[in-house]
Amino acid sequence: MDKNTFTGLFLIMIVLAGSFYFFKPSEAELKQERERIALDSAKKAGTVTTPAAAAAQTAVPALDSATLNGPFGANISGTEATSVLENNELKLTFSNKGGKIKSVELKNEKNYQGKPVVLFDGDKNEFGLTLVIGGKKVNTNDLYFTPVLTERSMAMRANYSNDKFIEFVYDLQPESHNVGFNINLNGMNQVIQRDSIALNWSTVLLQQEKSLKNEQQYSAPYYKYVDKNPDHLSIAKDETEDLSKSKIEWIAFKQHFFSAVLIPADPFAKVKLGVTVLTTPEQVKGYHADLSLPFNQLAAQNYKMKFYFGTNQFKVLKAQGQEIEKLVEMGYWPLKYINRFVVLPVFNFLEGFGWNYGLIILVLTIALKLVLSPLTYKSYISMAKMRILKPEMDEIKAKVGEDNATLLQQEYLKLYKQVGVNPLGGCLPMLLQLPIVMAFFFFFPNLFELRGQSFLWMHDLSTYDDFIKFGFTIPFIGDHLSLMCVLMTISTLIYTYFNNQVSGATGQMKYIGYIMPIVFLGVLNSYPSGLNYYYFLANMLTFGQQFLIKSLVNDEKIHNILKENKKKPEEQKKKSKFQTRLDDYMRQQQQAKTQQNKNK
Repeated sequence: MDKNTFTGLFLIMIVLAGSFYFFKPSEAELKQERERIALDSAKKAGTVTTPAAAAAQTAVPALDSATLNGPFGANISGTEATSVLENNELKLTFSNKGGKIKSVELKNEKNYQGKPVVLFDGDKNEFGLTLVIGGKKVNTNDLYFTPVLTERSMAMRANYSNDKFIEFVYDLQPESHNVGFNINLNGMNQVIQRDSIALNWSTVLLQQEKSLKNEQQYSAPYYKYVDKNPDHLSIAKDETEDLSKSKIEWIAFKQHFFSAVLIPADPFAKVKLGVTVLTTPEQVKGYHADLSLPFNQLAAQNYKMKFYFGTNQFKVLKAQGQEIEKLVEMGYWPLKYINRFVVLPVFNFLEGFGWNYGLIILVLTIALKLVLSPLTYKSYISMAKMRILKPEMDEIKAKVGEDNATLLQQEYLKLYKQVGVNPLGGCLPMLLQLPIVMAFFFFFPNLFELRGQSFLWMHDLSTYDDFIKFGFTIPFIGDHLSLMCVLMTISTLIYTYFNNQVSGATGQMKYIGYIMPIVFLGVLNSYPSGLNYYYFLANMLTFGQQFLIKSLVNDEKIHNILKENKKKPEEQKKKSKFQTRLDDYMRQQQQAKTQQNKNK
């Protein structure tokens, strides 16, 4: 093939490729052609003729007289209408379709936008029975009930026949967050098949707090087996669990500060509980529960239950009984015991004075620091001893060298034994305080009392104070900067600097302590301002305590005591548990060294 022929063929290929690319049909044209082909095929088959015929196929079929006179004939079709039942605490909106509570409003609470708190609302809230009648499943969510409203109750009835009906009765007492709920299956024992019926409840939680992410973190469906502690499903992922190994006392659709709890008079025999993490704006999570109710075909059946719709305030939930107060997460063992039996009672006591919650946190922190002050003093003295010993330790290090780490450690231990110093003395008091510090990490984020309470520039102590809003997201920080978190970080850096002066830390250890406060800045930036406020106060009070101790403690006096201890004969020295273990360790090291020399 000569050069001209090759060039011509190459140009033809380019033209063909270009024509395929530039003149190919659009996606809309392809879709239209596919629909035309499908319509032609349907016409040939005689299944579709005209758009009017297609519309007729999707229309709701008209009910004939036989259907209207049959089971639930008067309840199969209708127009949805709502009714309202309320007291000073709750506003319940009922729908005649399904005979259910369509929405629940907590009248004395506001969400982050200042609007009323509505726990759930709309068609995504389902609550009804699934019955097997005549070999077919009947879902009460599809039936139109007849409402009968009184001052304190709402009765919803669907008639199967003249003397057979399903009735849901809701009872709301004044000044109460509880709603009585009874299911009456009058005469239905002759109609319903099988020995159990299903009660299905599903809903979507609506966002109430400023941070949807944080609200999702503290929201989960809870349940309680008979004679066991309450438990919950995953808070971070979708999960469905079959809870059939024992009877269930109650189930709760819990979100951060509010809950809907269903409590049966007789425990549920079987429960399947599920949670879905949603990505839709202003929706927290989706919950669903499939509950099994025993059914006796020989007698009329009724089931008594009650709902709790309200806040996750510990004392309010505790008044409900059955350990429902454990919906308030107090942390892991032993943190939950510290919070429940120490911190919470003190907090409730201070709350009784009617002070601002910022002042209550201040007094609570001062009281805590006073109780822990002996440990703080002991920690300071131990670190001061180690700082005073540092010149002698440096001499040992220069004499032994850094190459022989085992010998160097033995010489250090020998020095500690001579002067009567426990090198862990400064760490142990701090470790004893750590559970209390961690306990507050769970206490404040779950404390309903802080919700909506302002202090200084912080408008709500239960969430972060976005003092600076970026308008965009910064990695590690987020879309805002909390001023109280910044102050907490600065106070931690100051405390670390002062602590290094006391302990005489050098080298890498001197700088490691400055890393954690920077990490905490990113971690705690989106945590409640009440928690950061507590940590800020704790740092400043600890700094004040150590400054006071430093002014009262004479380093020269401590040094003289260490010298005196060094001069004492071994038999006059009172051995501590640490020194006893130190002697054992040194004895073992010496024996190992002797054995090593023998083996050479």
